[in-house]
Amino acid sequence: MTTDTGDSLRDEALYYHEFPRPGKLEIRATKPLANGRDLARAYSPGVAEACTEIAADPTAARRYTARGNLVAVVTNGSAVLGLGNIGPLASKPVMEGKAVLFKKFANIDCFDIELDATDPERMADIVCALEPSFGAINLEDIKAPDCFIVEQICRERMNIPVFHDDQHGTAIVVGAAATNALRVAGKNFEDIRIVSTGGGAAGIACLNMLVKLGVKRENIWLCDIHGLVYEGREVDMNPQKAAFAQPSDKRTLDDVIEGADLFLGLSGPGVLKPEMVAKMTARPIIFALANPRPEIMPTDARAVAPDAIIATGRSDFPNQVNNVLCFPFIFRGALDVGATEINDAMQIGCVEGIAALARATTSAEAAAAYQGEQLTFGADYLIPKPFDPRLMGVVASAVARAAMESGVAERPIDDLVKYKADLDGSVFKSALIMRPVFQAAAKSSRRIVFAEGEDERVLRAANAVMEETTETPILIGRPDVIATRCERAGLAIRPDTDFEVVNPENDPRYRDYWETYLGLRERHGVTPDLARAIMRTNTTAIGAIMVHREEADSMICGTFGQYLWHLNYVTQILGTDTLHPVGALSLVIGEGGPLFIADTHVNAEPTPQQLADAVIGCARHMRRFGVEPAIALCSSSEFGNLDTRSGRTMRAALAILDSAPRDFAYEGEMNVDTALTPALRERVFPHSRFSGAANGLVFANSDAASAVRNTLKARAGGLEVGPILMGMGNRAHITTPGVTARGLLNIAAIAGTPVAEYG
Repeated sequence: MTTDTGDSLRDEALYYHEFPRPGKLEIRATKPLANGRDLARAYSPGVAEACTEIAADPTAARRYTARGNLVAVVTNGSAVLGLGNIGPLASKPVMEGKAVLFKKFANIDCFDIELDATDPERMADIVCALEPSFGAINLEDIKAPDCFIVEQICRERMNIPVFHDDQHGTAIVVGAAATNALRVAGKNFEDIRIVSTGGGAAGIACLNMLVKLGVKRENIWLCDIHGLVYEGREVDMNPQKAAFAQPSDKRTLDDVIEGADLFLGLSGPGVLKPEMVAKMTARPIIFALANPRPEIMPTDARAVAPDAIIATGRSDFPNQVNNVLCFPFIFRGALDVGATEINDAMQIGCVEGIAALARATTSAEAAAAYQGEQLTFGADYLIPKPFDPRLMGVVASAVARAAMESGVAERPIDDLVKYKADLDGSVFKSALIMRPVFQAAAKSSRRIVFAEGEDERVLRAANAVMEETTETPILIGRPDVIATRCERAGLAIRPDTDFEVVNPENDPRYRDYWETYLGLRERHGVTPDLARAIMRTNTTAIGAIMVHREEADSMICGTFGQYLWHLNYVTQILGTDTLHPVGALSLVIGEGGPLFIADTHVNAEPTPQQLADAVIGCARHMRRFGVEPAIALCSSSEFGNLDTRSGRTMRAALAILDSAPRDFAYEGEMNVDTALTPALRERVFPHSRFSGAANGLVFANSDAASAVRNTLKARAGGLEVGPILMGMGNRAHITTPGVTARGLLNIAAIAGTPVAEYG
């Protein structure tokens, strides 16, 4: 096989599965096993303690084993999507992929189990015997009607959730898409007529879900390969199909399609003809979900019904009905409350959560993952995209709530609001540590002016500011450009309706602004002509003037351009004898927790006094995040062992800090590894002023600070909050061009806290 992954999709897929090691999964230990003591605790004799606890109380398995977060994906390979009955071994890549999705989207550990069991009762016996190992079972790719038998037996005999995703996962996503499609079309479940093709597990489950959502059973017409399912038919029937049998002498899809409001296809390619679509009602809803070729191509359907609302199972068309919108999060919610089953209430909770999320404003993260697509609720955006990070919090918490309210939760959650926030925190790295900042910002209603108001990241951040805080965003930019970009980004907000806009080209305050700027800078070489030009073109200067004139409480700039260029205007206009830039503080969140780094931008070669001020500012801001400071003064010198410039500067800064009482821990000068490794620090300097790893690093020059910051971001997967401009009384913050919309929201929350709140 060639290693040229660009030759074809087949080569790419095979290469992906084979290299750098075969398969898509591995097992990793979650506890250390580095010495004899670890071995004694992990295995004999220490493991016996956990065993005896579980023997005495089976619920303790959740405390002492991985069972509470472990799902089995089980199949016999008899109905693999698009491939048919390929058997258990050939289905293993699919099941490994399902396990990867569980981990990726919901952080659920998963084993794939492929069973050589064609008899449904024997397969059910095997699955039931797995209950001690797993917290839940996901049945997958089992042919109908065997899948109904297996699931029914397992649900009756097992006390953990058993969920056949091909049935219920598809049904949930179809239910969410149908909920929103009817909203767009102006129709109701109880009034519509449905024609469906495909009497398999997924098709039957979807129809049952639509009935639960309000569709009348007598308004559902089910067809399969033999035609209409009618009362008295004997060919290829089972109880599940018979439940939808119609008392009719009609026999074909073409006979029953006339007047249908919704076509639901889970059958095969080309089943629905354009002339059939023409017989449907106005604004028909067509869910053509066969893969890889749908029952009708969207272009063919729209040729006869231009206003049709269409969903498919493909990712290259709008409205992909994808089970990944559902199954990771329904299991997440079920596991977290110790649900004994996944019942109808939990499934409907999942439907409602997914549907509501599509109607909400699109997340910036989803927009970034699907660049170029229109993600605005409507006919072409009925359900969220799989990479929308809000799915975890919204859907899992809805499922957990439904489990608790329906009485199947053995471990109810006391605070669902906190639970949702914790779920969001597991997806958005910054969410947990930013929580104290957002809570503080919620106590005030500050006006935040964004200098680069035409940038899509700023627009998304402004939208989030209005949704998640009490702050008032003000945007600098051309109103028509802002309005166009809001619409293009799928944002419902509009300038001068939802937020104030300052138009540099035509604002009634223009004369006031340039005269204010001239008054501040006329003895520093600024002429009236220059002042007028700057107030027409320099949005950073305009934002700073607004803060100076108390028309805004804080400003945010820096989404493009060089940091020091922006800092120059911020300092010119907002700097005073008591307010001046002390340093730039970056919070980098990585696997090891939060790490604060200064000074990354302001002072290239800081003096001892500037370093001492940066340390003090760093400590003050760390406490805003609920972090108790332990700050290391970092240098190539370590506790006086080198006579270098950085060593001398750091020792002088330490002396300044020591000259007055401080209410936080600091130490230096030292190497970075000594700061972050307590055992090493104990060996080289046993009398250190603090124990544990440092959580703040202040460097002797901005090159070193920036290098550490960028390395942690680029190579260690760290997420940055900031930079935070210290010393300006929270009146201005300067971001960097790489900032995301969520990064801007975080900075806005920081700017939204009055300086008195944090000293």
